[in-house]
Amino acid sequence: MPSDFLTDTYMILRKRFRSRALRILGNQDEAEDALQEAFYKLWSKQYAIRSASDAEALLTTAVRNSSLDAVRRRKRKVPVEEADRIASDDQRERREQYAVVESLVRQRLNPTQQLILKRMEEEDVTLDQIARELDMQPAAVRMQLSRARKTIRELYLRMEI
Repeated sequence: MPSDFLTDTYMILRKRFRSRALRILGNQDEAEDALQEAFYKLWSKQYAIRSASDAEALLTTAVRNSSLDAVRRRKRKVPVEEADRIASDDQRERREQYAVVESLVRQRLNPTQQLILKRMEEEDVTLDQIARELDMQPAAVRMQLSRARKTIRELYLRMEI
């Protein structure tokens, strides 16, 4: 039966696999979990394993990969307090960036560009509606909007450097 190669190899080399996982993870429980996960992953492929050396090679790779996956999962976890602090820092940074952009809009754009930008970005009004309100061609409104965005982008990038 093909599963004998996998099971026999696993049982014979279990201590070596555990020590390998323990070296990577540094935690006995996580090492055991990695061993079980590796064996479980290979169980569905047991009929493709033709020899004990195939089983050993596959188990060695699977244990290493499971251990490394566990390390990556551990690194991604952030304590709740830390996540809250990061989120509040991100929000504060976005508010500061928004304030800078608002200041640039007020100081550097002409009144028509300010109005077009405000109506498009904040009030979600269509280009055609703005063109009718300002008695302009839609192409002219689009050009003014493009110029306004380009001006703000260039000024903001110069400030960041």
